[in-house]
Amino acid sequence: MNAPMMTREQYYTAGEVAQILRVNLRTVHRLIKSGELEALTINREYRISQSALDAWIARRSRPRKDT
Repeated sequence: MNAPMMTREQYYTAGEVAQILRVNLRTVHRLIKSGELEALTINREYRISQSALDAWIARRSRPRKDT
């Protein structure tokens, strides 16, 4: 019997997200606490899924104006 393939989602620490976004760690913590960036807490540390990070980036992205 073949089981359906399940993909594992990538999770990042707040520090890794700060490096990816090139922002301060405090900025990532502020985004999480305000609810703008979805995160889990595991062993008193934040974990941010790739899909949550992608969703936040998509919400923040603005279409470019043609000049």
